[in-house]
Formats: sequence, C-alpha cells, structure tokens
Amino acid sequence: MTYLVLRNRDIPDIKEIDSYIANGGYEGLKKAVQMQPEDVITTVRDSGLRGRGGAGFPTGVKWNFIPKDAEEVYIAVNADESEPGTFKDREIMEENPHQLLEGSLIAAWATKAETIYIYIRGEYWDIADLLDEKIEEARAKGFIGQSILGTGWNCEVYTHRGAGAYICGEETALLNSLEGKRGQPRIKPPFPAVNGLYNKPTVINNVETLACVPYILDQGVEAFRQFGTEKSPGTKVFCMSGHVNNPGNIELPMGEEATFRKLIEMAGGMVDGIAPKGILPAGASAAILPATDEILDLPLDYESLQPYGTGLGSASVIILNETVDMVWAAQKMTTFFAHESCGQCTPCREGTYWLERVYERFDHQMADDQDIILLDNVAGQMTGKCICALGEFAVNPVRATIKHFPDDYKQAAARQAEQDAAPEPVAGD
Repeated sequence: MTYLVLRNRDIPDIKEIDSYIANGGYEGLKKAVQMQPEDVITTVRDSGLRGRGGAGFPTGVKWNFIPKDAEEVYIAVNADESEPGTFKDREIMEENPHQLLEGSLIAAWATKAETIYIYIRGEYWDIADLLDEKIEEARAKGFIGQSILGTGWNCEVYTHRGAGAYICGEETALLNSLEGKRGQPRIKPPFPAVNGLYNKPTVINNVETLACVPYILDQGVEAFRQFGTEKSPGTKVFCMSGHVNNPGNIELPMGEEATFRKLIEMAGGMVDGIAPKGILPAGASAAILPATDEILDLPLDYESLQPYGTGLGSASVIILNETVDMVWAAQKMTTFFAHESCGQCTPCREGTYWLERVYERFDHQMADDQDIILLDNVAGQMTGKCICALGEFAVNPVRATIKHFPDDYKQAAARQAEQDAAPEPVAGD
C-alpha cells in the first residue's frame, strides 16, 4: 500500500503536535511562508493535484481564481462528509488533524486569506472537539494566530458544525449554512472564488485535498507526481465497504495500480466467497456498474470511468454481491436522496418523491412493466434541470440499475404478474 495522505497512520501519537512536528509536520508550511503566495499556487498547480471531494477540479487553478486585489479572502474546508460509504475524511481528521490544519494554512497563505472555517458534519461532534483542541495546540506553537512564524501574517481557524444535511456538502449550500441561512445551493455564476462567504472571495477545498498539500510543499512537485497518472497524479484514498471482509480506507496511486479487483483483494476478498454483482465507485451518487471482468480491471482515475457513465467521485467504493436485488438497492438510494433533497428545485423535490413512491410499488409487489418505464421517464424529467447536482445524483441509481440489471426489474414485475394471474379462491376451499 502506498502512503501519502495516510503516510503517518502507523504512528500511534501522530495527532499530538510534538509527534507531528518530529515526523516532519509543518515543514510544508515553513517552506510555503518563505515563498511568494503566487509561487505556492504555481507549485500546487504544477503538481496536478485535483480535488479529492468528488469533482476532481485542479486545486491550483481554483486557488488562482481568487482576485489578486481581493481585500478579504476566506478558506472554507469542506468536512461535511455525508456521502453514503465515505469515511476517508473522518480518518484524516481523527487520526492526523494537524495534517489538515497545515494544508489549510498553506492554502490560506497562498490566497492571502486570514480566516479559515472548517465546516464539519454535525454527527462528527467528537472530531469537532478534537479539532478545536488541536487548533489551540497549533496556536501555542505559533502556527495559528498573530504573525505566524514571524511573517506578520495573521490567520485564525474556526470549526463550524453542520446540522446533518447532506446537501450542505455542496459548496454553495455550505456557504449559506456558514452564514446562518438555510442550507440550499446558490445559482452559479457568480462562483465562490469571486463571490463566496459573506460575498467575499472564498476557496472551498475537501479535507483529503488539503491533506495532500503539505507533502507537495515539503517534498516537491516531482515527488507527488511519481504516483498516479499524467492527468490524475498522486494517490487516492478509497473507502472500501459492502460485501468485503475487511472494509476500511485503502490508499493507492491512481491509474493502473488501482483497480476494483485489487481493492477487493486488499479488503480481504468477498464475504463468504460470493462473487460481486455490482460496484458503486463513488457511493450513492455515482451510477452503479456491473462487476464484469472489464469493470473489475479498469484503472481507477478521474478519466477511466467516464466512458461508462459514472465517475470516481470521492472514491467511496461499495461492493454488492450476487445476493443483492438491485431494485432493492436502487430503492434504498432513492429514499436517501428523497429525504436529503433541500426542496429548492421542483424537478428534484417532486422527482425524488415520485421515484420513491414508484419503488414502494416494487417493494409491495404491486409494480408492472409500466412502472419501469415510469421510473425512467421521471428520471429523464430531473436530469439537467436543477441548480445543483443532487437531482443528477438521484437518478443515477435508477437509470444505471435499469440499464445494467434489467433482469432484476423484470423479475420484480413478473412477481406481480403471477400474483394477478393467480385464480381467485373459491368459497369453501
């Protein structure tokens, strides 16, 4: 296993600042503040680091969008880890919090920000308490607060706990929540880099993305680029769950060294030796794939999955074995999205409601072939018609399971047909 983001996971006390410093911690920040902010941005851009939260947008390019004449800039750390099957950010924050703080501070120096907000999932209350403690540790060492490392640059770090809404993982909904408003996405443009938190330029980065930054500044661009591919350099933390024997986080270089087959092997193989049937490459938000040999051996990076109608996303890989009814799986994911829709966009609000109602017909063995057509039609009315991507995410499990697992739907419809064809009981029988 290649360690870059999780390189210190075997050091038991790495969350303590003295141990973190003894193992090279905050060296990246020390080197960064000796550089011009624009040179730090250039270094991160040249590394090819892409956002690890799902979109895969180049991090250095995002930082460079901040207007050079901005008087006030914010850093917002997206720690609202709510995607089903995702738990990589939790390990980073729980086991190596100073790595996140260091990456956030480097981002702040590069963009001339003086305030960092870590927006953390409300259910992670214990980690929020831990981060508050570690912020004070870093302050005592001169890494946070006034004139950091004698540079004259001031920067404060705060944690902000969410209220458990999945939609607040969307960057503009996160900003609204930070401002004390209802957590609903904003129409873009304007983009956060120009008009973000409190109408000021704002950089929003995922926890894993920022955890990569100290390594890049400390070890250099080439050290980072030795892993991964030309277009997707570095490593990725894959969250393995589902029907595998040893679920957990696995870090591998992106590309040919990372395949679903290898991930399953590293996760201890399939439970009870039952073969995989379907693969969710990025939690509930990505289209499910059939576990064919072709799919199992795909090199995993940001480009390889696109021709198959899905993406790597946050790399929360959920493996489903042959015992799973894909109609049932799609129903569970649809119920999740119906519950988490913020209700702002009519196609998403009403579409997820009706998808959930139709799946209830399957659940109660009342569905027929027309319901399969209805599912696809409703999904089509949601695609491309919402402010944020949740409306798109909600239809992924529906359309992908209908496409790749049609027999599961036909069998569900056939059960109702058999029930309809059964003779009425005769009185006295």
